[in-house]
Amino acid sequence: MPTSKSAEKRMRQNEIRNVRNRGVRSRLRTFVNRFEQAVAAGNLENAEAHFRAAESELDTAAKKGVIPRARASRKTGRLAERLDTLRPKA
Repeated sequence: MPTSKSAEKRMRQNEIRNVRNRGVRSRLRTFVNRFEQAVAAGNLENAEAHFRAAESELDTAAKKGVIPRARASRKTGRLAERLDTLRPKA
C-alpha cells in the first residue's frame, strides 16, 4: 500500500488510466478483427471500409499513448498488405 499522499494519488490516477486504456485497446482489437473477418470473407469493398476504420483507431490509440506510434505504424502496414492480397493483379 502507498505510504505517502503522492503515492496514493499516483495509484488513483493509474487505476483511472488503466480502465480508460483497456477500453481503447478493446475497441482497437474489435476494429482489427472486423477487418480480418472481411479479408477472410474475400469482400474487397467491405475490407477497405474496415481497413480505414482500423487505421483510424490505430492512429487514435497511438495519439493517446495507449500503444506506441511505431506499433501502430507497423500494424497499419501489415493490414495494408493483407488488403492488397484481395486486389486483382494487373
